Amino acid sequence: MSSKVYVLAQFKAKPGKEAELFEVLKALEPDSLREQGCLQYLLTRQIDHPSATRTGYSIVFNEVWTDKESWSAHGRRKQIQHFFETQVQAETGLVEDAIVTAYSDEAEDYDAPIFE
Repeated sequence: MSSKVYVLAQFKAKPGKEAELFEVLKALEPDSLREQGCLQYLLTRQIDHPSATRTGYSIVFNEVWTDKESWSAHGRRKQIQHFFETQVQAETGLVEDAIVTAYSDEAEDYDAPIFE
């Protein structure tokens, strides 16, 4: 059974602040990639494409963690907490809104094989 956690951290920048927010978020990548349990930590930005719908959340971290504990430890890092305090929660921050969602790659009632 897989214990991986797939995370999408979506950010809606305040008007005129998208480029600045992208750079602030990009600075979080190197240390996050070095964390135990981090398999992927990739910052992306929304592009126009005929097969895609645009949303107001134009900057997204695509994260993959080995397990829930590794992802939880990431959220306890001072650097990550500082970002959310100063950029998401503070009135002076660059973020208008953020949505963080976590996913599994298995069905809810996954019937894993039993090895004897």
